[in-house]
Amino acid sequence: MLPDPNSLYGPLDPAPEAGYENAPPRMGFFTDTSVCIGCKACEVACKEWNGVPESGLDLLGMSYDNTGALTANSWRHVAFIEQPRPAGQDAPSADVLGAPVDAGPDRPADAGTGPQFLGMPGAQPPGRGTGVEERTDFRWLMMSDVCKHCTHAACLDVCPTGSLFRTEFGTVVVQEDICNGCGYCISACPYGVIDQRKDDGRAWKCTLCYDRLGAGMTPACAQACPTESIQYGPLDDLRERAAARVATLHDRGVPEARLYGHDPNDGVGGDGAFFLLLDEPEVYGLPPDPVVTTRDLPKMWKRAGLAALAMAAATVAAFVGGSS
Repeated sequence: MLPDPNSLYGPLDPAPEAGYENAPPRMGFFTDTSVCIGCKACEVACKEWNGVPESGLDLLGMSYDNTGALTANSWRHVAFIEQPRPAGQDAPSADVLGAPVDAGPDRPADAGTGPQFLGMPGAQPPGRGTGVEERTDFRWLMMSDVCKHCTHAACLDVCPTGSLFRTEFGTVVVQEDICNGCGYCISACPYGVIDQRKDDGRAWKCTLCYDRLGAGMTPACAQACPTESIQYGPLDDLRERAAARVATLHDRGVPEARLYGHDPNDGVGGDGAFFLLLDEPEVYGLPPDPVVTTRDLPKMWKRAGLAALAMAAATVAAFVGGSS
């Protein structure tokens, strides 16, 4: 069923909209990139729990970003973004960001809390015991990316087999046993999340561990995250927690902190998986203003129907006129 163009923007609870009565609270992810340490525990946990095939075993050039992107075989992707630090931007220290400071075997506990290697705008690892000065001229941004489980999910709109469905938790899941490999969902996704496996052509992506949710368990990636960068829970609670976190970072002198995908009035009606970023979305490879790609389909179908009726009327008129 195609979406109502008048309801594409604004708050919407997708599970009741999909027909679930007495649906539980909508569940989702809040990923705080300011405390991501790039450990990849989320990637490993996702693969182990969901039986996702091995991938990303070869390093991509000189980067630690071995998976490269979200794919059919990488449902969580830890992005490593290394770049020169913007002019005038200081490296926030670990205590400012609220992340733990590891004194380390060669660093005294009272050595201070200067820029730490914590997967955020900080410096490279300090030369422990070597006298090497910490660098502050570049930064590493890290983010564990995942399917956004959009409120208005274009992939659902275009799937011809019903392989994609909305769960009672408001998430979007692919039933691979009835996927015909048409690929419509891949081109429909505004985030480029969904992918096909080369060996069978079917579509695969994060399920937000639907089987674990049904058992009252936390998704594997959030369960494995050692810094609580990936947080799971009722979406409304996560949005409140995220807003408070941004306010805290602003108070601590990190004005670049901002939320992405949290707004129910954006082009996809808000995401079920949203992020705290430390720069513009484009820096992380995210679209700045995502819009559900099927938003104009109802209008197009209406116009096509009117055009078809007009053509049919013209044909009838010509036939009647020619026979009289």
